[in-house]
Amino acid sequence: MITPEDAHMLMTVGLDVSDKTIQACFLDHHGEIVEESRLKTTDAALRRRFSGEPQYRIVLEAGLHSPWISRLLMDLGHEVYVANPRRLRAIYENENKSDRVDAQYLARIGRLDTALLYPLRHRSAEVQADLAVIRSRAALVRARATLVNHLRGTVKSAGGRLPRCETKYVADRAADHLPSELVPALSPILSTIAQLTARIAEYDKQIEQMAKERYPETELLRQVPGVGAITATTFVLTVEDPARFPRARAVGSYLGLRPRRAESGTLSPQMHITKAGDKHLRALLVECAHHILGHLGPDTDLKRWGLGLAERGGKAAKKRAAIAVARKLSVLLLRLWVTGEVYEPLRNSEVRSEVPAPAP
Repeated sequence: MITPEDAHMLMTVGLDVSDKTIQACFLDHHGEIVEESRLKTTDAALRRRFSGEPQYRIVLEAGLHSPWISRLLMDLGHEVYVANPRRLRAIYENENKSDRVDAQYLARIGRLDTALLYPLRHRSAEVQADLAVIRSRAALVRARATLVNHLRGTVKSAGGRLPRCETKYVADRAADHLPSELVPALSPILSTIAQLTARIAEYDKQIEQMAKERYPETELLRQVPGVGAITATTFVLTVEDPARFPRARAVGSYLGLRPRRAESGTLSPQMHITKAGDKHLRALLVECAHHILGHLGPDTDLKRWGLGLAERGGKAAKKRAAIAVARKLSVLLLRLWVTGEVYEPLRNSEVRSEVPAPAP
C-alpha cells in the first residue's frame, strides 16, 4: 500500500507509445526532468529499462499497446495509470505537439493529480483472449457483408438480381442467378462467401461452448428475448466486474448510450449519445433493441416502453427509441447478473394491473 508520503516521493514517468517506439519522460518529486529517452515498443526493451528499478508512477494513454504494456509494468512492481484519451484535450489541442511534449504532459498531469487522467482499467489477458474470439467472428461477418454487397451490386449493374435471403444463405442461392458473363468474375466471390459462412458457424459453436463452460452467468442474461450467446458473453467480458458500478443505471453511460449534455442557462438541447466505451457491445445491444421492437420480439415491458417512445413521432423517433431500449436493456442485463433473478417480461405491467382503481 502506497502512503501519501511515499506517493509524494515517487518518480513520475510519462510514456507516449507509438507502434514502434516509446518516448519516455522521467520527473522527480520536484517536477524536474531527470531523463528523456526513447525505447522500442517491445517486451524486452521495457523489461531492460524498468526491471529492478524503485517503484515509479507510470502514465500512458489507452491505445493498441496499452493493455500488455500496463500489465507488464504492473508485474514489474510499478504504479501504472492508463489515461483516458478522450479527457486529455490539453495534449491534442497543443500547438507544439510531438512525442516528447506528449510524454511530458502525461508525466506532469500524473504527478499533479491522477484523477485528471480519468484512468481506465484494462481487462485481464484471459478475458482479452476470449474477447478476441468474438471480435474475430465480427471481423468475418463484416468481410462477408462487404462481399455480399459487392456481389449484389455487380449483378444489378448487369441487369440481373439475386433473390432476397439471409446473408448466410447467399452462397447457396445465388449461384443459379448469376448472369453468364459474370460467372468467371463472381464464382470465386461466392466460394469465399461460403467459406466465411462456414468459419462464422465454427465461431458460433466455439462461443456457445465458451459461454457454457467458463461464463455460466450468461444464462441469466439470455433469459431476455433477443439476447443470445454472443451478446451475453460480450456483455460479461466487457463489464467483467458488475460491482464496479455504484448503481445499475451507470452501465448505460459506461457503454456510451447516454445522451451528451450541453446545458447553459435555460438551454438544454437534445444531443446525440456519447458513444464512449466499447463500440462492439454497444452495436450488439442496439441490434438486440431492434429485435425487441420488431414484429418477432415477444410482448414485454421493454417492448411496450420502446414502442411508446417511437409513437411520439418526430424526426428519427424510431432510431431514438432503439437507442433508449438498448440503454434500458444494458441496465436490465446488469441487474439480472447481480441479483440472479428470474426474468419476468411483463413484471411492471402486472404490478400496474394489480393496483386497485381509485374509488369514485
